[in-house]
Amino acid sequence: MVSVSLREYDLAMSDTGPGRSADRSALAQWVSESPGRERAEEFVPGPGVKRLPNLRFDVDRLRTAVVEATEILGFDETFGDNGFGVLPLTRRPGTHGRGQGDLSGRYWIRPDDTYKEVARDVLVDEFAYTEFLPELAGTYFCVVFEELTKLAPIGRMRVNRKAVFNCNSWHRDPEPRLHVPIHTNPGALFIVNHHATHLPADGSVYFTDTRGYHTALNGGEHERVHLVAALPQAPLREIPAQGAD
Repeated sequence: MVSVSLREYDLAMSDTGPGRSADRSALAQWVSESPGRERAEEFVPGPGVKRLPNLRFDVDRLRTAVVEATEILGFDETFGDNGFGVLPLTRRPGTHGRGQGDLSGRYWIRPDDTYKEVARDVLVDEFAYTEFLPELAGTYFCVVFEELTKLAPIGRMRVNRKAVFNCNSWHRDPEPRLHVPIHTNPGALFIVNHHATHLPADGSVYFTDTRGYHTALNGGEHERVHLVAALPQAPLREIPAQGAD
């Protein structure tokens, strides 16, 4: 073991070699600037994450609708014990809404240290999801569907549940999404590329450009529940993964 005297340590720290003085000044400034702790519950817009200026929904009615829909249909357990639950609200006519592609569709991911992008899951025609599930016609979710379709075509509309201390993969999708938070906490964050923010459950509708790399995480002690609606993009086609052969 190498022993270093206090004087030798002081001399090393006071070294005025290239850049040392500038590093010392920068570090001292950063240490003196205490970060804010009072804005954890706020939404901060940024690249890829915006809030619609006018449309609002009733959060209490949304929460009641979650209870009702869970009693009628329940969250799908296809994804197993990974902290992610899905309850579909729209479907392709003639289907039950829980087949291949209904709950999870095409996305791209860079899964390892090669950074090479690969495609996962099947391509989904979001334009085909035109029918609201008749079993849930009496819930507030039907009102939400009707209001959102006045703004733009809506594809798969789902209720997504994220368990505590849980994170999605870092991936990108073929289309952007609308999010309506129903249950959340300050530790629930949405990240698009390099912008991270919290989406409060205040009835707001948030545009998230999930065509960029993104993830959702729940670092809180309560479940995060969002209504998520896809915004279909045309044409539906196989887009080569970036960096693929």
